Amino acid sequence: MNVIAADRRGGTARDAWDVVRAWLDEQGQVAIATVVSTWGSAPVPAGGQLVVAPGDRFEGSVSGGCVEVDVLVEAADVMASGKPRLIEYGVSEETAWRAGLPCGGKLTVLIEPLTRADIAFVDGIIEARRERRTVVVTSRIGDGSRRVHAADEALPTVLASFIASATGGLIDTPEGQLFVQPLVPPLRIIVAGATHIGQVFAELARQIGYAVTVVDPRSVFASEERFGAAATIAEWPEASFDKLGLDRRTAVVALTHASHIDDEALTAALRSPCMYIGALGSRATHAKRLDRLGAAGFSTEDLQRIHAPIGLNIGAKGPAEIAVSILAEIIKVSRGAA
Repeated sequence: MNVIAADRRGGTARDAWDVVRAWLDEQGQVAIATVVSTWGSAPVPAGGQLVVAPGDRFEGSVSGGCVEVDVLVEAADVMASGKPRLIEYGVSEETAWRAGLPCGGKLTVLIEPLTRADIAFVDGIIEARRERRTVVVTSRIGDGSRRVHAADEALPTVLASFIASATGGLIDTPEGQLFVQPLVPPLRIIVAGATHIGQVFAELARQIGYAVTVVDPRSVFASEERFGAAATIAEWPEASFDKLGLDRRTAVVALTHASHIDDEALTAALRSPCMYIGALGSRATHAKRLDRLGAAGFSTEDLQRIHAPIGLNIGAKGPAEIAVSILAEIIKVSRGAA
């Protein structure tokens, strides 16, 4: 997890490493706090991040508000000393009055300093994320040294295991403790259909932290004016999906109600390993859609991948509620709870 929940200045999700890069340019130094382990009812999972810059500037969260004030103080010390710091928070006599977790959980936070000398390191991470390549970042707790490992290089078994779980953690080595952080491609949603529902859905998905791309051959619909910061592509799905590359961390939703557009999007999605495929429409509409896709050569097993009618059944009415139901279903699938 490396998405910062909200950009306080713009109200949109930003990746933690993009924030780090921008603030290094502006202020020359930052600290990045990362949840490296949790126990019990910790409010933020391992991987949650808080970026801190001089002048009480911060974005993100490591605890939902429980320990942030203390982390800001510690981060200032880390930036001043240039040395990383590992801190454990929980319910204890020592921390209860200072920065305890009222929920009864425990969490360990690693705070690391970064300066302009680390820009090449940060740029390597950002480039990998934009190219949707998995990398593993290792940080030595003792001396603060860091390295970015490509997932396709010959990795030690212990590092490869972190990629499989997509969760970071601490390991002991002869040289001391090492924090291992796998950075998998950001979760992404491709929306086929620059419709009214698509507008609401794209904005809500971005607020949650998904990278969103809206595809529609009708350029008057797929415009920056209508979709703000979401990426828009005024092309047919077949051509655009091929360029985008649909991987296992991509969800595809078809929202046009126009069968010639939706079917093309679904065809491309069914030929990919994407994690979720959903389509708007009634059961009767979907039955006709299945007939068309079946005639195009897709098997019953293939077609069972399509979630339709799209979204969890919450009795949704109107674009906003429909968008919530769709996102809830995507989140459920992405968590492996389908």
